[in-house]
Amino acid sequence: MTALPPHSAFRASGWRALFHLLLTIAAMVAVAARPAMAQSILRDAETEALFQDMMDPLLVAAGLRPGQVQVHLLGDRSINAFVAGSQDIYVFSGLIETADSAEEVQGVLAHELGHIMGGHAIRASEGAKTATGISLLSLLLGAAAIAAGGGEAGMGIMMAGQQAALGKYLAFTRVQEATADAAGAQYLSKAGISGRGSLAFFKKLQNLEFRYGIKQDDEQAYGRTHPMSGDRIQALREVYVVDPAWSKPADPAIEARFQRVKAKLSGYIADPDRTLRKYPETDTSIPARYARAYAWHKSAYPDKALGEVEGLLKTNPHDPYFLELEGQVLLESGRPKDAIPPLREAVTNSHSQPLIAATLGHALIATEDPANFAEAEKVLKTAVALDNQNPFAWYQLGIVYANKGDQARAALASAERYNLEGGQSGLALRNAETAMQGLPEGSPDWIRAQDIALVSRAEVERERKRR
Repeated sequence: MTALPPHSAFRASGWRALFHLLLTIAAMVAVAARPAMAQSILRDAETEALFQDMMDPLLVAAGLRPGQVQVHLLGDRSINAFVAGSQDIYVFSGLIETADSAEEVQGVLAHELGHIMGGHAIRASEGAKTATGISLLSLLLGAAAIAAGGGEAGMGIMMAGQQAALGKYLAFTRVQEATADAAGAQYLSKAGISGRGSLAFFKKLQNLEFRYGIKQDDEQAYGRTHPMSGDRIQALREVYVVDPAWSKPADPAIEARFQRVKAKLSGYIADPDRTLRKYPETDTSIPARYARAYAWHKSAYPDKALGEVEGLLKTNPHDPYFLELEGQVLLESGRPKDAIPPLREAVTNSHSQPLIAATLGHALIATEDPANFAEAEKVLKTAVALDNQNPFAWYQLGIVYANKGDQARAALASAERYNLEGGQSGLALRNAETAMQGLPEGSPDWIRAQDIALVSRAEVERERKRR
């Protein structure tokens, strides 16, 4: 998916290491993968804060620390979520659009946490060992045929002579899914969160199965990586309805925040006309105003967008995310000086949230007023100290250093940026080597530049060998 233009607080950055794991798993289970697999991670301060607050009770229930597992949002309208590595959960934007409540999403998060606690991402290769007779090429050819519309031919390619081996692997993954379902139910129970949302979401999946004509019979179930949703609903209902949390009301604050984020995401991703039909101007609720603000901004109507933001601020003049949106619209409408006051307050009210701080730094630099560069350096250094995975913040900090004439640290900031962006190992290496030449040998910055150079050089060599 092509990264969306920066019309909002959402920011997009590419995948890197997890991409290789996804390709391996996708090939082994014969998923009809998208041609480019080019989804992007969407960054938004409000969304990430909500995800963490939804996740933390589940982490405590699983015996982990709050914040120990990170939830990332992917810009893909598929209804999906998955675990990559050992402690990262990736949720597709389509899942948020489809879910009607925070409890539904928490049910999915609990299930994915079950995969983490079961070590399923790490142990995926164990299941693959039982299918050593499967040709990777045949799986990819079959997936390609399905993706091109030749489903029957694709399945024939994949299954010919390899059904037994494939069945063993898929049976392995189905066991993992059932185990994750059971573990997720336990975490929801211990966290005092009702399983109503989990069942409701599985019902949505079941409706999709009906829509696409997927029938529940042994032959088809044999070739699936997940148990049929009807089976899962039946098994989980027996657990949930007797749980003390079953009748517990949902957290109203979390639910209200979820509706805000859902509308915000819809306004950012969907076509503006579709957003404006879904959220007509007669709807003056906070989610509706949020969605319309993004739609108008994407449509290059900044005054209309600011009118919606004004309506939001009347409900809460000090909400950091409303202030962030005001600053974002002003900044991207060519008014960086006007954007600074609301962004300053947003940073203060959000306790220096790094994504908002990076936007403030951008606004300060965009004024092209040298008097603002000292403040820009301060807020950007704070931003990367709290979140060093933001290439946009590193880029802005590099501009500040270059303006000061500190070319070594400007090169180091560029090396950090390129190190985070996929396919830029050569640029990361060159900038890291430039930084090392100008920094005191053995200093923390020099050591960091050396680390980036070592990693980037190894990646450049791997790329050379692949050619």
